[in-house]
Amino acid sequence: MGNFFLEITLIIGLASILSIIFRILKQPEILAYILTGVLLGPLVFGKIENPEFIRSLSEIGITLLLFMVGLELKFSDLKSVGKISLITGLGQIVFTSAVGFIIAILLGFSTIASLYIALALTFSSTIIIVKLLSDKKDLRSLYGKISVGFLLVQDFVAVIALIFLSGFSSNAVSIDLTSFIFLLLKAVVIFGGVIYLSRSILPKIMEKIPHSPETLFLFSVAWAFGASYLVSSPPIGFSIEIGGFLAGLALANSSESLQISARVKSLRDFFIVLFFVSLGSGLIFENFYAILFPSLVFSIFILVGNPIIVMILLGIFGYKKRTSFLAGLTVAQISEFSLILVFLGLKLGHLTNETVAIITLTGIITFTISTYMIINGKLLFKYLSPYLNIFERKKTEIKELEGSSLDNIDNHIVIVGAEQMGQSIIEALKKMGENFVVIDFDPTYIRKFNEGELNFIFGDISDLDIQQRAKIDNAKLVISTIPDLEDNKFLLNELKQENRKVKIVMMAYDVKDAKALYREGADYVILPHLAGGRQIAKILTEEGLAHLEKLRELDKKYLV
Repeated sequence: MGNFFLEITLIIGLASILSIIFRILKQPEILAYILTGVLLGPLVFGKIENPEFIRSLSEIGITLLLFMVGLELKFSDLKSVGKISLITGLGQIVFTSAVGFIIAILLGFSTIASLYIALALTFSSTIIIVKLLSDKKDLRSLYGKISVGFLLVQDFVAVIALIFLSGFSSNAVSIDLTSFIFLLLKAVVIFGGVIYLSRSILPKIMEKIPHSPETLFLFSVAWAFGASYLVSSPPIGFSIEIGGFLAGLALANSSESLQISARVKSLRDFFIVLFFVSLGSGLIFENFYAILFPSLVFSIFILVGNPIIVMILLGIFGYKKRTSFLAGLTVAQISEFSLILVFLGLKLGHLTNETVAIITLTGIITFTISTYMIINGKLLFKYLSPYLNIFERKKTEIKELEGSSLDNIDNHIVIVGAEQMGQSIIEALKKMGENFVVIDFDPTYIRKFNEGELNFIFGDISDLDIQQRAKIDNAKLVISTIPDLEDNKFLLNELKQENRKVKIVMMAYDVKDAKALYREGADYVILPHLAGGRQIAKILTEEGLAHLEKLRELDKKYLV
């Protein structure tokens, strides 16, 4: 017991130190945990003397992780995914898995191992991407919303793949039609039972439970472990981890799901650290170069091939190369689901330790490089832009929708960004009879405009050609409703050179960005929380509460 306690102390202590260092380096904590396992494992210091026990604890981490995925992943969420994200997500999955399977076969892997590898290369890390986009304040950007949408699609497919593969026993090294049909029937029955429990039985049980935090926490963990054991037992025969997902899915519709998620999160985080440490400690290279070569091949495919697939798909739908490129960068790494998938394959006897080591090393390489690629995405685009024209359609239906000629327009207003705040500004300017030009690079929004109704340009404001077509050098007012600090600063610098008399209004989400824009020369910066507060104050002091009904009806047309 003393040795085990020492091992846990070393693991948690080193993992915490490395996570701080990796945080400073702007790298995901997953890498810190894997490196902890490498350093404490037999490859370096050999301080982990009970690897099987650590691996057993790590299974608890995966079970709790999938329990929370089921708790938060509602099938109704797919309705919120736009058509573009859905098609792009499914298209990327099909192309990546197909190409990945071919590469694995060419490298000499077996059919079953190639299937696992193809699936592992398909998924990208939602946790890492959302964190990076949030830090960059790009979650609300066009490419950010598209990326989060197709990552959500990937998560659904990843869970389905885990369920499918976990249904085969360790002796099932091949898949026949009878086994497939039997597994499909089992999955349908289990899902039917989960849906019945979530709608009819569990809500009543949850109502009877005393609503104290401790009781809710204990019941949730007991339910997760109990359901996991039941699902893994004969004749059901799915893995314990999948049982955790189904347990979470059964509680997803309960009113207490958010409280359960908040309570279980810390416990999950502790055990999931042990999972990644276990993966790292399992990296034993008998022939390092034999593992390095396929890892490099798979990494290059993920870092280069995956973004190209996404850029092709988004280009087909008419998106500009900048949006396609930035969205493509978000799939340039594998996912924590990929690591769970190969761990499950090892546990079922479908994969060897060498294959797991290859995918783990691929994860380390792609996590590291893609993080810096995403952080510096706009700088990368600046240098690669001339070579990306092939991913942008030269003729799109958008060009047929462009408004009247802009040749004679002068002393006008330029609106950058037609979504959200831009919509109400456009409506106000139309009522005032002002001459204005709208610039936006979202084709799904531009298509909403009727031909000839207003002047708009489909493009990116950072493109000098777009600025010239909008004649910003002759504009009297430029309003940017996009919150991107870099784009707004670039536009301010261009306006200083082209048109010193123009008034400039821009938007920022926080005080820090607002101060930066004022330093660069903006005449006014819109802060949504201040603007919203002023609107409510105006209603209370001038218009009265009776005006709320009218405002609600006016706002409804923007909620479609």
